[in-house]
Amino acid sequence: MGGRVNGKTLYNPLKVRKFMSLSSQQVRSGFAVRRVTVWLAALWGAGCLLPVRADPWADPWLAPGDATLRHDLQWLADEGVFTAPTTTWPLARDEIERAVRAVDDRQAAALPPGLAEALARVRRTVESGAESGVETRLAGAEPSPLRGFADSPREPGEASAGVAGSAGRYSARFQLTIVADAAEGQTLRADGSYASARFGNVAVTAGLREQWWGPGWEGSLILGTDARPIPSLTVERVLADPFETPWLRWLGPWRATASVGQGEGGSSARDGRLTARPDTKFFAARLAFKPKPWLEIGLSRSAQFCGEGRECDLGTFWDMLRGRDNTDDSLTAAEQPGNQMAGYDARLRSPWPALPMAVYGQFIGEDEAGGLPSKFLGLMGVEAWGGNARGSWRAHAEYTDTTCSFSRQRPQVDCAYRNSVYPQGYTHRGRMIGHSMDNDSRMLAVGAVWVRPSGQSWSALARRVDLNRYGGTPDTSHALAPAPRRVDDIQLGWRQPLGAGTGDLGTLRVGVGAFNSEAYGFVEWRRGP
Repeated sequence: MGGRVNGKTLYNPLKVRKFMSLSSQQVRSGFAVRRVTVWLAALWGAGCLLPVRADPWADPWLAPGDATLRHDLQWLADEGVFTAPTTTWPLARDEIERAVRAVDDRQAAALPPGLAEALARVRRTVESGAESGVETRLAGAEPSPLRGFADSPREPGEASAGVAGSAGRYSARFQLTIVADAAEGQTLRADGSYASARFGNVAVTAGLREQWWGPGWEGSLILGTDARPIPSLTVERVLADPFETPWLRWLGPWRATASVGQGEGGSSARDGRLTARPDTKFFAARLAFKPKPWLEIGLSRSAQFCGEGRECDLGTFWDMLRGRDNTDDSLTAAEQPGNQMAGYDARLRSPWPALPMAVYGQFIGEDEAGGLPSKFLGLMGVEAWGGNARGSWRAHAEYTDTTCSFSRQRPQVDCAYRNSVYPQGYTHRGRMIGHSMDNDSRMLAVGAVWVRPSGQSWSALARRVDLNRYGGTPDTSHALAPAPRRVDDIQLGWRQPLGAGTGDLGTLRVGVGAFNSEAYGFVEWRRGP
């Protein structure tokens, strides 16, 4: 697979297998994954001995990847039915369930055509997760090198099974995926597994959950789903209720999350050309709030820290938290605690009901100046939506530039997602933690989705991407292109709930596309939450 420009292959399975191959130390880390799997199963077994809630199979988190669900929830949020922030995934099932249950049958019947069907689909999603925590999935694909919010298979063949359950304040999800022709050599994966404990309105979760931070549809500049999930311990707020104190009530509904994770170990992350520092740790924190029903703001921060041969204690972590990690802080390169990124994002909805549209942006700084982020990467977009008795639609146009100081006449190249301390760059297992384009790239994307009341949907996406556009000599550290490449990408998608439109027999998804002259696509069947 892969695009070809001027007769040169941009992306193909053989290169990807080398590009993402595991060293012996990374293979040994697979035993750590199995130990975590055993621990999760033991915790789940112990939790089953506790008093069971009324909804014993409810998975407390809805992972990113379902574009139809995101469309429905965002529409409900824009109409005031769902008040919580929607730009931080995974979302809490309790928050969604509380919102949809607050709408009685009379109120639901009074909703505009299309919106009522969106509410019904969200209700079915919540109820299906409460009725059965068992999920099965089969997929075959020629994967696309670029990943957006919409989930798609990572490998040529995938089969997975998962079960979620809860007992008292404890919840757990165990998911096992077997892949064929694994790009990085790991055939058996526990991605999506976790154990969670809730204390009041705070949840503490350990495991491998995918996250998506920001309002973009085609990527996140700081934390997206291009890389596989990082094993992490996360503390987060569950329900987004506003503060009661007048001093902070102006924030409106808000969510906060912070996590510390364990990055990959070993070397030879990409074709033997890029060495990864073993035992690199990953920190991420985000606050999202809605001071007005039509405005959502997000503040995000991430850091790579510690690693083999570097200081790694509480003092290192404290220096990282307070941003004391630059050479101008009287620190040598060896004394710097880590590599950080931070920035802002916002989504502003039109205040006029007759004009259902929103503008959004995300600006993430690769460096710091005066205690604030600097050298920004940028993402900007506009979206519009609507519906009638026959269905609903959403369209978006999005522009992204992953060059530092992208808005200046002379941006800084070879800066974004790069750091001298961590030669693997801003990656996990050879894939980007941020935007899948990697650095010094630019994308213009236009996409649309049409969803029928039954949940059947069609989607279309067109992207023009300039990869590594300032590369003069072969850039062996770039994830997709060692030299400048222009790519035209077109995708078409179809989604069909099976079983008289109810989804009782699962959901079938098909996607096809062309990355320049090279075709790619996938077929996926999924049943369960």
